[in-house]
Amino acid sequence: MNKLIDLSHTVEHGMTTYKGLPAPIVCDFLSREASQSHYAQGTTFHIGKIEMVANTGTYIDAPFHRYADGKDLSELALESIADIDGLVFRVNPEHKRIGPELFLDTDARGKAVLIHTGWASHWGTEQYFEGHPHLTAEAADWLKTAGATIVGIDSLNIDDTSGGERPVHSILLGANIPIVEHMCHLEDLPDVPFKFNAVPVKVKDFGTFPVRAYAIVEA
Repeated sequence: MNKLIDLSHTVEHGMTTYKGLPAPIVCDFLSREASQSHYAQGTTFHIGKIEMVANTGTYIDAPFHRYADGKDLSELALESIADIDGLVFRVNPEHKRIGPELFLDTDARGKAVLIHTGWASHWGTEQYFEGHPHLTAEAADWLKTAGATIVGIDSLNIDDTSGGERPVHSILLGANIPIVEHMCHLEDLPDVPFKFNAVPVKVKDFGTFPVRAYAIVEA
């Protein structure tokens, strides 16, 4: 049987994904106790309610996130977010600026390119928000030219957030290459071919949403 590897953080009440953004509120809309009056004796249901910003947990950025005329979540082709041949590239988490040299001599055309930095080990701590590894504009240009289909990383942001520029988002999303951030468990991916999936809810006029990102490794 094929092996499935979960690459997503769990969304939980009160969690912090990115400082300055509100934590999700996970609660009951209809509790099991309250539902008793709606159904036959012994039959209960739970209807949950969640209030959150789009950038929560492990999420995907569509071009609309950066560009008003870019594709929104509902317009992403399934071929760009599901059943994609994947490649994983590993870097030392102390290496903050990730340039195109990481990808040289690689055929990335039509591939999901995942960057394993190990930064996900700091998830839930203050260190996660400081000095994260990120791609450079030159790396983004290389991935664009190489024809990557989707790019993911297991750190706070695919861009350097020390300033206001976001060249990696601008380059990749401008080329209709979705981005997946805050991934995890990339260390569990083998250095053999696998399929990558990161499918969000199909929402109109929305550019970002959590995904259940996962890989399928053939047995």
